[in-house]
Amino acid sequence: MDIIFGRNRKEQLEPVRAKVTGKIPAWLQGTLLRNGPGMHTVGESRYNHWFDGLALLHSFTIRDGEIYYRSKYLRSDTYNANIEANRIVVSEFGTMAYPDPCKNIFSKAFTYLSHTIPDFTDNCLINIMKCGEDFYATSETNYIRKINPQTLETLGKVDYRKYVAVNLATSHPHYDEAGNVLNMGTSIVEKGKTKYVIFKIPATVPEGKKQEKSPWKHAEVFCSIPSRSLLSPSYYHSFGVTENYVIFLEQPFRLDILKMATAYIRRMSWASCLAFHREEKTYIHIIDQRTRQPVQTKFYTDAMVVFHHVNAYEEDGCIVFDVIAYEDNSLYQLFYLANLNQDFKENSRLTSVPTLRRFAVPLHADKNAEVGSNLIKVASTTATALKEEDGQVYCQPEFLYEGLELPRVNYAYNGKRYRYVFAAGVQWSPIPTKIIKYDILTKSSLKWREDDCWPAEPLFVPAPGAKDEDDGVILSAIVSTDPQKPPFLLILDAKSFTELARASVDVDMHMDLHGLFIADMDGDAKKQAASEEQRDRASNCHGAPPT
Repeated sequence: MDIIFGRNRKEQLEPVRAKVTGKIPAWLQGTLLRNGPGMHTVGESRYNHWFDGLALLHSFTIRDGEIYYRSKYLRSDTYNANIEANRIVVSEFGTMAYPDPCKNIFSKAFTYLSHTIPDFTDNCLINIMKCGEDFYATSETNYIRKINPQTLETLGKVDYRKYVAVNLATSHPHYDEAGNVLNMGTSIVEKGKTKYVIFKIPATVPEGKKQEKSPWKHAEVFCSIPSRSLLSPSYYHSFGVTENYVIFLEQPFRLDILKMATAYIRRMSWASCLAFHREEKTYIHIIDQRTRQPVQTKFYTDAMVVFHHVNAYEEDGCIVFDVIAYEDNSLYQLFYLANLNQDFKENSRLTSVPTLRRFAVPLHADKNAEVGSNLIKVASTTATALKEEDGQVYCQPEFLYEGLELPRVNYAYNGKRYRYVFAAGVQWSPIPTKIIKYDILTKSSLKWREDDCWPAEPLFVPAPGAKDEDDGVILSAIVSTDPQKPPFLLILDAKSFTELARASVDVDMHMDLHGLFIADMDGDAKKQAASEEQRDRASNCHGAPPT
């Protein structure tokens, strides 16, 4: 497994043409842009966790039946500081960095003090976010980095805190039909309160406010939800939306702020401040997008850990939402690099298999319903919502499928009733070995797998004028542990799940996390993007000092 996880990857700065076998659909034109950790050692120092590695962007540009690959490390302040020092000097979530032992006592004291309320890394290694016409590398801190999706060049740096009071934010925002961004973040002890903040970033500058050219200056807080604990907020990686509601799970996988404030002094990582409390409940918050207020009924379910929401929709007075859930937090623990070695199969066994679970929440609970009665009347699920004596509602899920992670859907169906989930297949190991198409209606599945191949998150690209939900292709970047098999981009027919083509590249490709597909722009749009990039580069030539 060190072949996949522990080794630093080389950049491929110039585009290299892939060897294509099969036939690429003529309509498939654009760029698959992906993000993930690529460098795990700097000098003699080594990161502890795979999710700490320095961000390596890579892309597959598909045009007229040809595919070109390139990769480039994100030139974040974190990357620049580490490379200049030839060691890890900026802390990541699972790896605490310490000052040069040659520094004097005053420098060390200042460093300790600055870590009491940490300024997080800008090593944005998790996903790619689109905001208006711009693209950003993102992680779960308050920093994101603007990038050029064609050249992978690193451009500006955005600090969420300048626009919205959040210390942490998800890497899985949602987009409405106009391209506006809806995201969530956690505001830690801001004015004596810790809360979860839902905020919106407009795709374009609102009319009448053109003097402020950046959409970021028009970001607004949509709604805030008080944390149930001032000093121990819930960790969350994503959230759900329907056409009218937002779904947020306040799960008992929590970050201890007091431990976090003293982690540096105790020589512990911030990750050690996360703990799963299996004896507690998971609270389900429903926020009405029209009133921007939470629904007053209190919903909850059993303790679980959710990283990825799949989709959600409204049906007959209920919200139905699907998530990939675990019984514990073992997934994060297994990605410590010490476990990803030759003894991987013995060290990396999940104690909980990721399960696709469907929940149903009644929007208008019958006040006259008997205690213990099921408030869910929709026929499409066996999930229940039981009324309790104190007015709370206990939600029990329908278990749909075991062994899924990194789920994607046809985004045209996001927030709407849908049928298909495209995901990576995992079982007791956290590393994907197959790609799965799951049919929620028939409860059947289709699979793609190949010996010694490890697929990344499968991404659905719809065909032009598609009428069916699964009319399109699946794209997945595949790495292999077979030295005779080069990495490749796999293209599957999303309907039949048969292979249409693959594009092999003789490069040092890494296993990534998330990304998106950018359909080709027309000529005028390309010229405008190039002009804006030139202006942005000029204004960013004197970057901020490393954090």
